Amino acid sequence: MVGAGQLARMTQQAAIALGQSIRVLAESEEDGAALVTPNAEFGDYRSLPDLRRFAASCDVVTFDHEHVPAEHIRALAEAGVTVLPGADALRYAQDKAAMRVRLTELGVPGPRWLDLSDAASADDTRRALVEFGREVGWPLVVKAITGGYDGRGVWVLDSIQDADPMLAAGTSLLAEELADIDFEVAAVVARSPFGQGASWPVVETVQVGGICTEVIAPAPRLPALLADQAESLALRLAAELDVVGILAVELFVTRSGRLLVNELAMRPHNSGHWTIEGSRTSQFEQHLRAVLDYPLGVTTQTAPVVVMANVLGGPDDTKPALDERVHHLMAKWPDVKIHLYGKGFRPGRKVGHVTALGHDLDTVRARARAAAEYLANGDRAEVDAHE
Repeated sequence: MVGAGQLARMTQQAAIALGQSIRVLAESEEDGAALVTPNAEFGDYRSLPDLRRFAASCDVVTFDHEHVPAEHIRALAEAGVTVLPGADALRYAQDKAAMRVRLTELGVPGPRWLDLSDAASADDTRRALVEFGREVGWPLVVKAITGGYDGRGVWVLDSIQDADPMLAAGTSLLAEELADIDFEVAAVVARSPFGQGASWPVVETVQVGGICTEVIAPAPRLPALLADQAESLALRLAAELDVVGILAVELFVTRSGRLLVNELAMRPHNSGHWTIEGSRTSQFEQHLRAVLDYPLGVTTQTAPVVVMANVLGGPDDTKPALDERVHHLMAKWPDVKIHLYGKGFRPGRKVGHVTALGHDLDTVRARARAAAEYLANGDRAEVDAHE
């Protein structure tokens, strides 16, 4: 697995039960997966020689992020390395403009969009953006075509003047109509080289400042018909784009009841972390099954309601110390499952998640929220878990 963050760390845990050994390409000994994986190698995922050296000892190469240059992935495949998902599929997770073109060709609903990357100058980009705003209305959403994640590289512009910093930086941009969003959901599926597909219940994702804070399974506000449509769409896209492994399709649900595709991810995804305890087969085990071309596992939920809450790092001087916070959390909510990623705490950073399961949505959600808040902020947390 190229990359050694929390996704690789949790994939390593799933591999143990399957009798598999994961080798990770890490940048640092402090990377989350490198801390727990004996088969860690160190190098730069942007370096083809480092990737070749790493791949020489692997049966299958996969990823915990989408930032490996496509030309390097193609070079590995041409040299006989099994790389899954392949460069042709990953293109649509790496390049937002290419994704919009392909989804439009497939008739997949999304916001109206405009690729600004071909403009000859910043002035041409500005004029095109003004015209697009006149066509679809302000505010607009502008995204960096490559490299953005967790709200980074995404801006909501109230006027053309708000675009000046991006234009001055020379960022390749994609403009999108600001959707009339009611709430957001994610459809997570898996596909094997054989073509077998599997899907989990569609989940609702709660975003704050562009960062996912909660995932609720199944999506409580999503009508059954739309849930079926989202699930079918994700399975169709996995096949059409020839994805092998996990595909997460992030969607907007508009106030008029439409589904619009926002973005794609081709790796284990934050919206699937709940599956570790909440599904018969976790997304991490399923990703391994898929890239190894094993039969896929069942995806039924283990409880009627599952809520995952991300732990976002709090202040550096949070008290009590982390180990004591873990101790107190376990005593107060013994049914809540804790996953820490081996990262240093800093404000806003995803350093872990917690998962709560049960029958009543309000109770389960409050418990997950309270546990995540306490882990992040300790004595500063305002804890209310519907006790």
